[in-house]
Amino acid sequence: MANSRTRLLYVACAALLSVPALAAPPADIEQRIAQVQQLGEGQKLMPLAARMAKLKVPGVSIAVIHEGRIEWARGFGVVSVGGPPVTEDTLFQAASISKPVFALAALHQVDAGKLELDADVNEYLKSWKVPENKFTAEQKVTLRRLLSHSAGLTVGGFVGYEPGDPIPTTVEILNGLPPVNSPPVLVDWLPGSKLRYSGGGYVVAQLLLSDVTGEPLPKLLHDTVLAPLGMTHSTFEQPLPSARMGEAALPYLSNGKALANGPRIHPELAAAGLWTTPSDLARYALGVRAALAGESSVISAATAREMLTRVMGDWGLGPVLGGGTSRKLFAHSGGNFGYRCFLVAYEDGEGAVVMTNSDRGDEITEQVIRAVARVYGWPDFVGR
Repeated sequence: MANSRTRLLYVACAALLSVPALAAPPADIEQRIAQVQQLGEGQKLMPLAARMAKLKVPGVSIAVIHEGRIEWARGFGVVSVGGPPVTEDTLFQAASISKPVFALAALHQVDAGKLELDADVNEYLKSWKVPENKFTAEQKVTLRRLLSHSAGLTVGGFVGYEPGDPIPTTVEILNGLPPVNSPPVLVDWLPGSKLRYSGGGYVVAQLLLSDVTGEPLPKLLHDTVLAPLGMTHSTFEQPLPSARMGEAALPYLSNGKALANGPRIHPELAAAGLWTTPSDLARYALGVRAALAGESSVISAATAREMLTRVMGDWGLGPVLGGGTSRKLFAHSGGNFGYRCFLVAYEDGEGAVVMTNSDRGDEITEQVIRAVARVYGWPDFVGR
């Protein structure tokens, strides 16, 4: 899923918006919500519900951040065709938006003195090592490079596993051994020399945190990030516990048919394993803002600023960075089979999260973000 996911990310952050600011946004929140549901530009507006029907997207969930708080969150459509409605608490797979959330957990360990951003990760890894070759002999794989997609590692993304399939361990994923359905994760060019999106790099970081802390990743992520930020509906458990499946939106393909056997399982937790809601992802964004102000127990202000500093291209330590004016933003998109989503947040306390349960949901996320930008008077996005 890496190609579509990366394309959406760059379309959204590099060239998504060019919208005029409204002189005075509507004071009434319900009026704003109604305006956000009008997708398109000028005379070509189409209601969100009509756009969803045309694209065969069953469900959409939106949360909007305004003036440093979640101003509103609402679900549209249904969790499955013929099923109950989407609510603000409906769970979706966050796909690659897992990465910037996971990055907070890694940076928490840096602040705790258990990891160094620029040290060779093989100094910390115990159950597996990054295979040495001519590239690693010259430059090392570091946590900074893993989190910024500049470590020279292979494997852009992962397709997941159907329920009932054997699920590989993290080490099996890294080695590309059965029952894995992805290639081995290897360094095939000089670390630190180029930018290349690598979910494989995040799986290395996943094992790094497990080896350093000795904690199961879902528990570690809950205790160090999700709970402190108030992300009470979110979990990195894969598969989603059966007792919680009733909370989840089910995935649909681009032809409008349900994904056979339901949501794919993603043992690549750091890269694609988060189940969450737009409101919880908005809490992540607000948590990053709080950290910048020195008001967070998750990471320090200095580490938060480092997180939102470009390492290579527009990538920071987890999110992609942008902002064409003094208003800086951080963002990330996500795409697993049957799910598409997007998060964008300005450092000054504005933002939005859109999640869908369809392979055609990226068209919805793009248009909803455009609509939010129009209604709330955001400046243009600036990308590469």
